[in-house]
Amino acid sequence: MSAPTHSRPHPAASGGVVNLLPWWALALPTLAFITLLVLILNPVDAHAAGGDPAIAHLVERVQQLIAR
Repeated sequence: MSAPTHSRPHPAASGGVVNLLPWWALALPTLAFITLLVLILNPVDAHAAGGDPAIAHLVERVQQLIAR
């Protein structure tokens, strides 16, 4: 005995494509990007920052350009 199947209406029949994302689908990646950007721009707070001086110089130049 087979169960009846219910088909969804075709998107074209409803007037177009509906793209609904939950609020956190955009909020979480945005929050992660901003957090990483802050850590890059403020290496004093990052305890493991002590590597290549060229990267530190680049970050300082970016900070100077943003501060203008």
